[in-house]
Parts: sequence; C-alpha cells; structure tokens
Amino acid sequence: MEIPQDLYIPPDALEVFLDTFQGPLDLLLYLIRKHNLDILDIPMAELTKQYMAYVTMMRVDQLELAAEYLLMTALLIEIKSRMLLPSPKTETQAEHDPRAELVRRLLEYEQMKKAASRLNELPQAERDFTIIQVWIEQTAVEQLPNINLDDLRHAWVTILTRAKVNRHHQVKREILSVRAYMSQVLRDLRAQEQAEFYDLFSPTATVAEVVVTFLAILELAKELLIEISQSQDFGIIYVRSLNTV
Repeated sequence: MEIPQDLYIPPDALEVFLDTFQGPLDLLLYLIRKHNLDILDIPMAELTKQYMAYVTMMRVDQLELAAEYLLMTALLIEIKSRMLLPSPKTETQAEHDPRAELVRRLLEYEQMKKAASRLNELPQAERDFTIIQVWIEQTAVEQLPNINLDDLRHAWVTILTRAKVNRHHQVKREILSVRAYMSQVLRDLRAQEQAEFYDLFSPTATVAEVVVTFLAILELAKELLIEISQSQDFGIIYVRSLNTV
C-alpha cells in the first residue's frame, strides 16, 4: 500500500486504476474480500484506513471523479466515530449497529454483481456468436403426384354405384359412341381449366352411359388429349385438357 519515492507514475495511471471499480461499494467489497474480512462484522478502523489510502491516491485534478468516493469516506468516518463513542442502552431503546445500513448495501450490491456475472456468462449475439441471415431464392413448382390406379378404380366404383340408382328395368337397345362421348368430355373441359373427375359424369346417366363416358376418358388420356392428376393421396381427382386447339 506504500508508494516508493522513486516510482514513476504516468499521468493517466491512476485513472486506469480507478476504472477497475464500478463505484465506492465495489471498492469496499474488493477490500473486504481481499483481506478476508467478515462482511457481517466489519472492522471499521481497518477498512476505513485501507479505503482512505485508495482515495488519497487520486489526483487533485480528478476531484469531480472522486466525489462519490469522498462521500463514502465521510460515511465510513462517521460509522467509525459512532462505534468509538459510548452509547448507553436504555430499556426502551434497542441496540443499533451503525454498520447495519452499510452491510445491507454491500450484501445487496454483491448479489447484483453475482447476478450480472451469471448473465454475462450466457451466450450473447455479436460477442460469442454471429447471427447470419441466409436468403434462398427458389421458384415454387407445383408437382402433382401421378394418378394411382386404386384411386381411379375407387372413383369408377363410386360413379357406377351412383348410376345404378338411375337404372331402369325396361329392356331396350342403346347405341352409344365412345368417340361422341370423347368429344363431349373435351367440350366440357374447354370452358374451364380443369374439372373434377366426378363432374364429367351426368348425375342422371345410366350404367351404359357411365361406362361409355369412362371409356372415353381413358381413351382421351391414352391419346394424350387430357391429363388426369391428383393433388394428394386419396384426394380429389382432376382432369385437365391438353388440347390447345
């Protein structure tokens, strides 16, 4: 704690030294921990002596910077004086330790300092790691899965079941042309971009008409005049015309 007479101290050396403490409470806590003093039973004479030695090392032209340190010096001297003066106890007045308020402030400051240290150990952006934003440009292409034969067969059974409801018991001969129904399907698709598979069958169609319509759809798909697709498994089956004429 003693400075040699021949020691050269640069002009800004003491300023750098004081920057290591965040205030008078930080300096007091440092002295208590350095000399293994009991914070709950502070020897005020020794602590005041050490604290004043640190404050004395401040230069005179840094008085504004040392104002809060000088204020703590006055508080320490007051507490030391009150402990030296006799304080007779009375029955109505309980014993009061002059150090109690200072001890409370030191304990609270130590808790906040430990909490701040734990927070500082947590990973922080731009200190422990760098946040990188990656932009990926891609064109969304709708890819429809190929039609499943089981789904197409299920749709056919559904259409056939609906047609049986309209079945008549009259026996008569019907002449139906697959080519004519192929033209009809293309006309139905020409007015819209795509249609649901079920919509290509008339709700009042007979079994024979349903069969011919289904054959017409298969023939159009075979000749690559229409495209049959499905958005997802067990989903709706769509039919789209590929004829650009």
